[in-house]
Amino acid sequence: MTTQLPALALSLTLAATAAAGDGITLTDTDSFDWETTPEGVAFAPLQGDRFVGAYQAMVRLPAGITSPLHVKSANMFGVLLQGEMIHYVRGTDPAEAQPIGAGAFYEIPRGLAHVSACVSATPCIAYLYQDGAFDFQPVQ
Repeated sequence: MTTQLPALALSLTLAATAAAGDGITLTDTDSFDWETTPEGVAFAPLQGDRFVGAYQAMVRLPAGITSPLHVKSANMFGVLLQGEMIHYVRGTDPAEAQPIGAGAFYEIPRGLAHVSACVSATPCIAYLYQDGAFDFQPVQ
């Protein structure tokens, strides 16, 4: 099953590209236009504007970074391409979170209070699709 997950990311990207118009869009990794947030998280847009609506992007998280507890107002789907991450919900012990590695698929439903962390010694890189605009709403 794990070998099918990168294919899922590819098929999502290809389906969205096909819907966008004629032709094939190819973007080499050297051509990604990384935009880095003040926290050090970098986004490389692939399709759509993440602040306006549904989008696809690459995200790069620094090694060791842990988000605060937060929610998003859109569903998020990701395929981890590099590194090791954990995602866990409010009230659970991070030491018991299941780590995922390259090729793993994850889905975080909108409104679910959670923490995401890159727990590897190297940066984590993932392909992301969100079915609505990106937001990051900290939870107390």
